[in-house]
Amino acid sequence: MDLRPFTEAHAATVAGWPTSAREVEMWCARTDFPLSPRIVTGWRLDQDVRSHLLFDGPSDEGDPLGYGELWLDTEEDEVELARLIVAPGARGRGVGRELVRALTVLARDTGLADVFMRVHPDNDRALRCYRGAGFLPVDPALAATWNAPQPVDYVWLRHAEPA
Repeated sequence: MDLRPFTEAHAATVAGWPTSAREVEMWCARTDFPLSPRIVTGWRLDQDVRSHLLFDGPSDEGDPLGYGELWLDTEEDEVELARLIVAPGARGRGVGRELVRALTVLARDTGLADVFMRVHPDNDRALRCYRGAGFLPVDPALAATWNAPQPVDYVWLRHAEPA
């Protein structure tokens, strides 16, 4: 598998991966379904966001299987893995764990000290995947602080291998 920068050419594909309004909510905390490709394209316009696609083949070949972002926060010396999703037909085959692994390598390569992610508390499948990829829950007090402004009480995870 090959992780590449996201391009607008794949926005409609990625926007079509959520199979329900509930899945959109758990993926990106939005309530619109189906999700507009313009939304996915717009995410990458933030200068601190790096969007990527995981493909099933080498450069210039293969189909996209997964999407995810790195949110860089230099002030806090951390990177957050965000908006991870796997194509419906590729789920249950280890693609999610490979996507997390590849994004974590890129996150570590930024030189920022910590790598975090937040997960909707009802997304058991994602939680198993992320824990299997080396992410562990943060201290409950820290999670409570981070959740104060959030729409739900996310499960916050930190990658177990510090920089």
